[in-house]
Amino acid sequence: QVQLVESGGGLVQTGASLRLSCAASGRTLSFYGVGWFRQAPGKEREFVARISWSGEVTDYLESVKGRFTISRDSAKNLVSLQMNSLEPDDTAVYYCATDGTFYTLGPRDPRNVRSWGRGTQVTVSS
Repeated sequence: QVQLVESGGGLVQTGASLRLSCAASGRTLSFYGVGWFRQAPGKEREFVARISWSGEVTDYLESVKGRFTISRDSAKNLVSLQMNSLEPDDTAVYYCATDGTFYTLGPRDPRNVRSWGRGTQVTVSS
């Protein structure tokens, strides 16, 4: 089974860039769609971005569209989230996830997630 771990979070200023990585062990990510989600204190976990198993299809939360880019490197068994022009509202714990099924677009609804990483904290100061 796939085990996921996130990295790359940190404390940055408004307008800065940060790149998050999702690494997999146990199984390759090559055949899984992968989603990024985030959760701020007191708020529900929300979808941020996803990438299909093939890497050909991506999807984004409207508020991050044009600022965030999701990509995958199958050779390194990684999925990354490049975050530019960060805003205080982006502050949250970020999680990567799969729906546990091969050949999908990746999860968009948290209810469809079958495997979560442990999360990485992103804090954007104003």
